[in-house]
Amino acid sequence: MDEARARDVLATAGVLPGPARDARLLALGENAVFAAGDLVVKVGRDAELLERARRELDIAAWLAEAGIPAVRAAEPKALLVEGHPVTVWHRLPEAVRPAEPRDLAELLRVVHTLPSPSFALPPRDLLAGVERWLRLAGDAIDPADAAYLRERRDGFAAAAAALTPHLPPGPIHGDALPRNVHVGPDGPVLVDLETFSADLREHDLVVMALSRDRYGLPAEAYDSFTEAYGWDVRQWAGCGVLRGARETASCAWVAQHAPANPKARAEFERRVASLRDGDEAVRWYPF
Repeated sequence: MDEARARDVLATAGVLPGPARDARLLALGENAVFAAGDLVVKVGRDAELLERARRELDIAAWLAEAGIPAVRAAEPKALLVEGHPVTVWHRLPEAVRPAEPRDLAELLRVVHTLPSPSFALPPRDLLAGVERWLRLAGDAIDPADAAYLRERRDGFAAAAAALTPHLPPGPIHGDALPRNVHVGPDGPVLVDLETFSADLREHDLVVMALSRDRYGLPAEAYDSFTEAYGWDVRQWAGCGVLRGARETASCAWVAQHAPANPKARAEFERRVASLRDGDEAVRWYPF
């Protein structure tokens, strides 16, 4: 799904007060995210994401009831428009500063005290999207690389299922990065709720450990995260397993963009090569 297709769906959905062509594109990934007036609209890549979109709305309502600072839905139900899920959200006030790792840690501490909601949250299957992302990549990637990632997926899925957690399992954000925190006038707010899960709390902490090791997060920024949360997941014996699963998923996620974007293909090849070589110090670049 490119921007033009997403705008066509947005126009057909008719959820904005003005023309879809005037909406500002904020992000284009598995969802195209548009802003207009006091609304934000998410257009999903395909119909497979409809159930996840519906669950994200349920999660937003649950977090609102629990008093957790998080993005709020403007419409209670997801639409399916020309094969694409569409959800509508209240637009947050302009950020007063960039989110920092410690902001994320403070929100995670609160989320990690929540009991399970009345509806079912799925497990955080990091590797569930690998097959779909590789399928979308098609001939743009080397079939040997796709086979290698499938083999890694299977190995890490089995290893993750056998882990003994340090923290009590329960609700987690599932994609715990500062980019999913918005710091407005009233403080930090969680956004992008679609990966909320019920699983090992360590999933939320390994993300930042990987950011330190792979994406260039400064050591002092990581330390501010662990200090605010109160524990460093790298002390846990299972950290390497969850890290390996997330690296596998992150590599496959980039692959889906390779057919239309040479930079994505180059980044995919960089990531696969570092995994094949077992080099944990190779820098990866956000995409």
